[in-house]
Amino acid sequence: MPRNAQWRLAARPQGLFKPTDFAWHQEDTPPLGEGQVLVRVVLLSLDPTNRGWAAGDTYMPAVPIGEVMRGFAVGRVVESRDPGFTAGDAVSGLLGWQRYAVTPARSLRRLPDVGLPLEAHLGLLGHIGLTAWVGLVEVGRPQPGETLAVSAAAGGVGSLVGQIGKALGLRVVGVAGSEEKCRFVTEELGFDAAVNYKKTIVRAGLRRACPEGIDVYFDNVGGPTLEAALALLRHHGRIVLCGLISQYTVAGAVPGPSNLANLLVRRGRMEGFIVSDHADKTAQATADLLRWHREGRLKYRLDVVEGLEDAPVAVNRLFEGTNVGKLVVRVAAE
Repeated sequence: MPRNAQWRLAARPQGLFKPTDFAWHQEDTPPLGEGQVLVRVVLLSLDPTNRGWAAGDTYMPAVPIGEVMRGFAVGRVVESRDPGFTAGDAVSGLLGWQRYAVTPARSLRRLPDVGLPLEAHLGLLGHIGLTAWVGLVEVGRPQPGETLAVSAAAGGVGSLVGQIGKALGLRVVGVAGSEEKCRFVTEELGFDAAVNYKKTIVRAGLRRACPEGIDVYFDNVGGPTLEAALALLRHHGRIVLCGLISQYTVAGAVPGPSNLANLLVRRGRMEGFIVSDHADKTAQATADLLRWHREGRLKYRLDVVEGLEDAPVAVNRLFEGTNVGKLVVRVAAE
């Protein structure tokens, strides 16, 4: 059995992750039991939810201290003691921050052969694509001609949300944290406008970009950007709560928006969602995402960190806002 390397959680994070929050561990992979599969991790997804899983109980129990850090990943089957998988199969699952995962077969998803590289199952499909599709289509319920605003617009989810909005006939405005990111979403992804929240007051920038108001706001950050979108919500507008990344590393209580009354006045709706509750939509979402991609209307970008060793430092790029596209770690060659 191959030699494994893992990052195990050593402490609950306070603020940004610190190197001492993790411990590097190496051991031989154990022999497989019946119904188990050995997977070689190829690409590890770094997501804001990593912070929540490490800090405490959320929609899933916290990662126990001393256990392998939880994380989505894609990889290849090395050995299987389950009839549903054979060596070489491409799979995804919560494989963790490690080079090899021994896991029950029932916890894996065999990846369909869609004629795209393995990385597409983290940048376009998988939990990222499903999050974008479910959040906008199922929760946001957009109608052609409406105005969509999306925060963290240059990130893995936000960049897909805006492009899906364009494919559905919406006017799309992104909020991002640099001129590079704003050019990326407008010039490369086709957003109609972008607001750099580091160079302008968000509410003023959104007001200029959305002169008739916002029908759907897809929120990845919370904080002042959420408050600004609430101020511009049109009648019967919808706010999709996907993430609150601006608040994850803040110590103590976080003040909420001061203008929630706008939901009442505008007859609006604000709804959070967890993508794992919508697994039944995977086939429909995948079909739509692939169709738009093949038509040239949906692009994806990976921001790749080379080497599992750098995962504890790289994950903080999500909270510092320095990644462009879906942040992943290349653990091994495909």
